Amino acid sequence: MTALAARPLPPETTTPPRSSAAPIPAPRIPTPRIPAPASAASALPATGAWRPGDPAAERCFAEIGDLPLESGAVLPDVRIAYETWGELAHDGSNAVLVLHALTGDAHVRGPAGPGQPSAGWWEDLVGPGRPIDTDRWFVVAPNVLGGCQGTTGPASDSPDGSPWAARFPALTPRDQVAAEAALMDALGIGRWALVVGASMGGMRALEWGVSRPDAVERLAVIASCAVASADQIAWNSAQAAAIRACEGFAGGDYYDAPPGLGPHEGLGVARRIAHITYRTAGELEDRFANRLQDDGASARDGIHQVASYLDHHADKLARRFDANTYLVLLRSMDVHDVGRDRGGVTEALARVRARTLVIAVDTDRLFPTSMSRTIADGIDGARFVEIHSPVGHDGFLVRSPALEQGVRSLLETPAG
Repeated sequence: MTALAARPLPPETTTPPRSSAAPIPAPRIPTPRIPAPASAASALPATGAWRPGDPAAERCFAEIGDLPLESGAVLPDVRIAYETWGELAHDGSNAVLVLHALTGDAHVRGPAGPGQPSAGWWEDLVGPGRPIDTDRWFVVAPNVLGGCQGTTGPASDSPDGSPWAARFPALTPRDQVAAEAALMDALGIGRWALVVGASMGGMRALEWGVSRPDAVERLAVIASCAVASADQIAWNSAQAAAIRACEGFAGGDYYDAPPGLGPHEGLGVARRIAHITYRTAGELEDRFANRLQDDGASARDGIHQVASYLDHHADKLARRFDANTYLVLLRSMDVHDVGRDRGGVTEALARVRARTLVIAVDTDRLFPTSMSRTIADGIDGARFVEIHSPVGHDGFLVRSPALEQGVRSLLETPAG
């Protein structure tokens, strides 16, 4: 890993590191609460956000200062957490920007460990000998602005020393790209050889191509869209409502709550809703059908395998994510529209000058193929690829030879 512009946090203080397996209770409880039942859920932390004092793991940090937002507000003292792989060429010509989806983070590859609750999420695509070969390319992956794994977000301390919580300002993808551009400047990179992202990351990747065409040589937009649809906003609104209705959410001021009394139930419901949209009915039927988790349980009392599967994903997310962050990022996705104040989507896409690859997943019910075709049709010379996957939207996260070959070919093609 290069040391370019890496700014580690100061040495750990006396604040003990948090662990997803054994969260550290906060020292005070702001309001009385009914004790949670003695169950596995009672161990879930109020937030799974990374906080200063936690192990840095492979994170680097860039202080980019005050960031003006589209709303007219200014977000002060912004910090970007990021990871890198490979070495930056002397002329800076081999830099690749990888942008994560809603509940992803900067940890594109590598094992889980202290301070890093999950393993890398795109190891099939990024690494030595992979399509984005880190023996050749210098890969930068930031945690998105508003995120919860080291970048300034709702769980970060505000200027008054307490977490931003629900006071954190609303963000747009354009704000998030502005923060990533400031990171680019901090690293001394003049142009990206490739900007690649999927889902929410694809929204930002496309915004890079539209708003900063001179900074992007190649562009890969995967399972994403040019403008958020009513269907996507509707699903997001249901998830947001689940979080806000949770008693443990406490209007967003839950950071002092002890384990088991935070917003994990609402966040878990949101995750269940989202995960259903990420997969397909056929895949769920093939994997689980109408089977109970316990063969000996009665039909009246037993839990179905598919419900247990969703419970598992809800539990995992609560241990590594933050409810306020979830709301901020959902809202940023809702307002995504590359054509806003640019004469519409067609005129906005015409601004892209990068050699572009657009990939759709044929079974994606959240970002259907037609959305990707709109992007490809609007960008001069763009290549469109539809990959087959039985799992739906999450098809970009599982091994896909067609996706891998598409990205490899894009990087082997001279930039436009």
